[in-house]
Amino acid sequence: MSRSTAIGIDVGGSHISCAGFNFEKIEYVNSSFSISNIDTGTSAEEIIKAWSKTIQNSMAIIGEENLMGIGFAMPGPFDYLNGIPLFTGQNEKFKNFKNISIPDLLRKELALPKDFKIRFINDATAFAIGEDWVGSAQDSEKSLCITLGTGFGSAFISDSLPAVNDETVPTNGCVWNLPWKEGIADDYFSTRGIISNYLVASGIKVKGAKEVARACRTDNKARQVYEDFGSGIIQCLSEWLAKFSPDTMVIGGNIANAIDLFLPAMQEEMKRNGHQFNIRVSKLKEVAAIVGSARLIDDDYYQKVRPLLAYM
Repeated sequence: MSRSTAIGIDVGGSHISCAGFNFEKIEYVNSSFSISNIDTGTSAEEIIKAWSKTIQNSMAIIGEENLMGIGFAMPGPFDYLNGIPLFTGQNEKFKNFKNISIPDLLRKELALPKDFKIRFINDATAFAIGEDWVGSAQDSEKSLCITLGTGFGSAFISDSLPAVNDETVPTNGCVWNLPWKEGIADDYFSTRGIISNYLVASGIKVKGAKEVARACRTDNKARQVYEDFGSGIIQCLSEWLAKFSPDTMVIGGNIANAIDLFLPAMQEEMKRNGHQFNIRVSKLKEVAAIVGSARLIDDDYYQKVRPLLAYM
């Protein structure tokens, strides 16, 4: 039986989720989805064991005889070429998870052959690859995918490959650290940015962006926060939008659920700055990074991506 399915894995700060993607059918295998909460502050050994159990749940549905390999969407800092975490323990997450070979440990824990494919890529880039392949940017030649939630994630895609090392994109394709107002973009275009701006505008402290979104029904100050959020994104990115000239922007992350509150402001700012591209909400949502990381197991595609991993 030919092997036709790869497992894609999305690693978050408190969870791991994975599922299969069938290359013959170009189809996400929904029945194989598995997710587990992970204590990222524990030992590397315990994390690998917890990951392995989650992966085994998906493998049981797919069948090991059908499995081509495993792709990981990982946050940084990380050595994506060799599968070695370089975490510094910031915020206590993955504080004991560094300078180890994840492929070696996983192959041993899962009893996989030494040459079994286990590959890695940045999580925001995996999201964009998934959307470009079978999602909201499927018909696009050049796209910018941004994720709006805990932080301000991004990836530029040109002809289906990450654009990370040319003059048309910011360093490594990252926008989170672009200067904006008194800080950086990540401070403003994120959940904490919405919370902070609403506090300044109203004097009311809330726990999440959803509360501000709900307040928009009756509160002009809340509406203004979201309108400033939308116009601010385009202003902040304007230089790179002009240089890269995408035909599509895909928006993902939890804040994308409130797109109606800030999309008109984004579109108005686009007109003012002379930008023309489609804005679409993520089609794949929480499985985009799973699909994108699974694509790494396609050898032809991976050989094109491999030289770019050093820039992520």
